[in-house]
Amino acid sequence: MESKNEKNIDIQIIDLTPENIGNYGVCGYKDVNKHLELKRKIEWFKKYYPKGLRIKALLSHSGGYQGMLEYIPGEYAHRPVDAAGYMFIHCIFVGFKKEFKGKGYATHLIDECIKESKNAKMLGVAVVTRKGSFMAKKNIFIKKGFSIVDNAKPDFELLALKFDEKTANPEFKEISTKNYSKGLTIIRSQQCPYSVKNVDAIIQTAKKLNLKPSLVEVDDSESAQKSPCAFGTFCIINDGIILSHHPISNTRFENIVKTIE
Repeated sequence: MESKNEKNIDIQIIDLTPENIGNYGVCGYKDVNKHLELKRKIEWFKKYYPKGLRIKALLSHSGGYQGMLEYIPGEYAHRPVDAAGYMFIHCIFVGFKKEFKGKGYATHLIDECIKESKNAKMLGVAVVTRKGSFMAKKNIFIKKGFSIVDNAKPDFELLALKFDEKTANPEFKEISTKNYSKGLTIIRSQQCPYSVKNVDAIIQTAKKLNLKPSLVEVDDSESAQKSPCAFGTFCIINDGIILSHHPISNTRFENIVKTIE
């Protein structure tokens, strides 16, 4: 499917599929032979595409790949949420180049998701937002009629656009860190390509700091929904204390550890 943005004939929205995703890449990663991040993402995409996972890419004839929106039926959401029946937005991004920001393209992507969710007879659309890094802020969704329906520490918010106000709200699942009470645990998933970057370096740094790191690969939605971090597909926990709720650099990790020593 192709959709032209009426505001700018230079822009089009296309649906990525298992057949064409390698041609366009995701999240700035374009070479499957060079980027392990992209290879892992494509493998995950192919696994969940038959279950309703969709990625819409925002393309510019002059600027190339400039944004994306990823969503999936809530039963398979890779966040610790109970959102069955809702379409769940994993991530949205627009503007690798600044001239493509603030043009309304993100809103157009969300509109496409809402339209498809209604056509699929979903209960509504849900998304996790936060003030910090790696997730969209809530403002763009509030403008589209979404409401805050739940919260999770430290600053995550669960928003929903319900097609019938009588429908029950989606909720965060309350997940304890008790299963990660000893040692350093790094949780990551193929869903987020940024969860690959720097993890090997973090593991080596952890060893130099006399920590014993354990890497947990979250390879399905059930496991992601049991994550103690609302981000779902990345988390660093040390002796039951969450050190990072989202992917971080090796330098950032080292600085965090040094502050708690």
